[in-house]
Amino acid sequence: MSKFLRGTMILMAAGLVTRVLGFVNRIVIARFIGPEGVGLFMMAFPTLMLVITITQLGLPIAISKSVAEANAAGDRIKIKKIMTVSLAVTVTLSAILTPALIVFAPLLTKSLFTDSRIYYPLIAIAPIIPIVAVSGVIRGYFQGKQNMKPFAISQVIEQLVRIFLIAILTKTFIPYGIEFAAAGAMIASIFGELASLFYMFTMFKLKKKFRVRSKFFQAVRTGKETLYELFRVALPATGSRFIGNASWFLEPIVVAKSLAIAGVAASIATKQYGALTGFALPLLMLPSFVTQSLSTALVPAISEANAQRNHKLVESRLNQALRFSLLTGGISVILLYVFAEPLMAFMYGTSDGAQFIKIMAPFFIFQYYQGPLQATLQALDLAKAAMINSLIGAIVKLVVIFSLTSQPNFGINGAALGIVTSMLLVTLLHYATVMKRIQFTIDATSLILFTIVTLASGFLGHWCYNHLFQSYSENIRLVLGLIITSLLYLLLLLITKQVNRNDLKRIPIIKKFI
Repeated sequence: MSKFLRGTMILMAAGLVTRVLGFVNRIVIARFIGPEGVGLFMMAFPTLMLVITITQLGLPIAISKSVAEANAAGDRIKIKKIMTVSLAVTVTLSAILTPALIVFAPLLTKSLFTDSRIYYPLIAIAPIIPIVAVSGVIRGYFQGKQNMKPFAISQVIEQLVRIFLIAILTKTFIPYGIEFAAAGAMIASIFGELASLFYMFTMFKLKKKFRVRSKFFQAVRTGKETLYELFRVALPATGSRFIGNASWFLEPIVVAKSLAIAGVAASIATKQYGALTGFALPLLMLPSFVTQSLSTALVPAISEANAQRNHKLVESRLNQALRFSLLTGGISVILLYVFAEPLMAFMYGTSDGAQFIKIMAPFFIFQYYQGPLQATLQALDLAKAAMINSLIGAIVKLVVIFSLTSQPNFGINGAALGIVTSMLLVTLLHYATVMKRIQFTIDATSLILFTIVTLASGFLGHWCYNHLFQSYSENIRLVLGLIITSLLYLLLLLITKQVNRNDLKRIPIIKKFI
């Protein structure tokens, strides 16, 4: 098995565990603080992500790409310079931006958000910025070496720590008010990231073959060329992330203001936004652990192949990634669309947000395609084009959200439509940009067969749920419905030859039984 596939499988396995643990986190939060508390959490979170994006400056992706190229050339001195320069930049920015967020939090809360309670979660989460910044540098190093295990394990450790602390802290702070309980959930996230960083830092010290502290400042002073090389990739890449996170930062503000125009009270708007972004979107994003794993492994893999001018390998790896994304995304779309209401009730104790899943699920197949396409653009030095595509999508999203959400007939559903409109547009723009550089073909017959398989398994699964399992309790009906639909999907993929024996052999757990 190639490094690319092995790294992808490791990340996918850890991603699956992390997602499951992440859902446990969300279930605990939802049970303790409800949609309104989740809304406060989710309205503060985009501000944090925007600051982290500015702090990291896209360096993790640039480090991954540069380390992969330097490693291919056997240049250990270059790798040390990459690490020292990156650490110097991120630590300096963290020291500036962390106190800045704390100082300006009251102004942000008062001037931008309609709910003043967002102040407490915003203050609570600020200390996570330097932790995530340093963690991103070390992560980029391991990804550049195509060693995905440290990052994968660190993600699992982070979620385990968060689960343990969220249950304690939210329960401790809930008597003081819902805003303090949301702040408690933020504090749990800090300790989770800290545990993740401690593990990765330990692995970094054990695995590296150079001394970072040795002549650190000399390496920084003489690393101008390395800094320019990193920024050549990092700034356009951070441009895409900055646009995405700036759009995410503005999203709750635009939603809240639009709902206010539509006559919705601030507390109700917070609750509705919590149901959309805290309940529905995490379920819809579940298969993204596959696309994120593929994307993470794809950047160094394509960078290395491109550096060796092996264009056939570049095309092959992209096609592999897109195929995996399509097949895993298809089953997610079916299960979420067919079982939206019972899934929400089972996981969160409420069906609030099920209508968002019904609206958005059919379009999310494009989101699962978007990650590998963006990773390919970054690996081929087309990060600037990806940034422009993201900018167009962000502007369209905010315009659609404001136009529709401010109308009483649409309300919060307008936000859901704005998100999927942007998602569809950016994916198509990324695809068109990649096509200009790589001449790869998509099998139309396979796409038609995939569509038939998706619709058929969804219809049959829905029929079984409503007719064969009526005598069982709701939870048993749900479990049986999910299992039957998944098996039907896999069986139809095998019958139509969309998945074959060799594909299954690549999955270690299944390989034992074949």
